[in-house]
Amino acid sequence: MVLKKSVTLSAAEVPTNNKKTISMELLNNWRLILLLCLTLGLAPFFPEPHIWGKIKWIAGGAVGMKAADWFDVLFHGIPFLLLLRLLIVKLKKSK
Repeated sequence: MVLKKSVTLSAAEVPTNNKKTISMELLNNWRLILLLCLTLGLAPFFPEPHIWGKIKWIAGGAVGMKAADWFDVLFHGIPFLLLLRLLIVKLKKSK
């Protein structure tokens, strides 16, 4: 006869194997999103934030921009889009 020991886990100890839940936790993490904005979004910082230079270039007509430049705008802009998304989600929850 095999005896099984029952184990009780608290909510924090329950393993989450659901990848969707884990990814949503990352997308809703204020600290992570702000860290991404301040590092990846603004890097390199000198002489001016890279994304700011790209925005000025686009505002000036985007003359001479190549595919790599557009990818760069997307790459450095994603953290700010995630921040905007997080703000919208939080505002909708509060209503």
